[in-house]
Amino acid sequence: MTTITMRNYNCKDEELPVICRFNAFSLKRDLPEFNAFSPVFNTEYVAAQETKIAQVSELVAPKSETVALKTITDRLYQTMNGLIPAINNLNGYIGMAHDTMSISTSDFGLTDLRKGITKKDAESVIKNLNTINLNINKYKEPLQQQGLRDDLINKFAAATSSIAGDKQKQYEITSTRKNMVQNNLNLLNDLHSQLTEILRVGKILYKPADAAKLQEYTFSELKKKVRKTAKISAAPVNTLSPSANNA
Repeated sequence: MTTITMRNYNCKDEELPVICRFNAFSLKRDLPEFNAFSPVFNTEYVAAQETKIAQVSELVAPKSETVALKTITDRLYQTMNGLIPAINNLNGYIGMAHDTMSISTSDFGLTDLRKGITKKDAESVIKNLNTINLNINKYKEPLQQQGLRDDLINKFAAATSSIAGDKQKQYEITSTRKNMVQNNLNLLNDLHSQLTEILRVGKILYKPADAAKLQEYTFSELKKKVRKTAKISAAPVNTLSPSANNA
């Protein structure tokens, strides 16, 4: 019977090494006080912690996969943003053919497609591209009479395939990584156990005397700092043209 290893930490896998890295900085700075409390805390102890942090970092977010995911994500956003001129052109043809078509721009899928692109929501973009491709095929004749060309039709079809393919690649990479992390949870749990030991002693040393340092040895506070830093780093930059808002 297979034994399932459970996580002994209350944070995301990728957050754990970052939290521990913050903690390692504090521990090295305060090492004389920790060493005075117990000789267990010495340079070898710090080195062992940093080794574990490096191992866990590579496990949860390997550099090669991080680069691959960034490349895929950048291409995904570029493909989505590149649809804006095509959306504008198709919107124009729909408007010109409105007398011969019983469908609005919104029902055609263009409005929701713009929203999906603005939110960088690949699943929404794929869904609405499928709707648009069906409607292009349904209303192809009246749209072509107004100037719709095959290259514009192909632009939407190619984008659908490209975005769906990149979304699948993202899933495969992250899914494989999650399984590998699950199979190596002992390493993450061991790092967290060492962190817990450091935090426990940090509270003993600084709870009565130093409120600022106490926060650095409080897991919930460290987790907040990590998430705040991640939110700032991940803040999206709006690279869409002004016309993206003109559905």
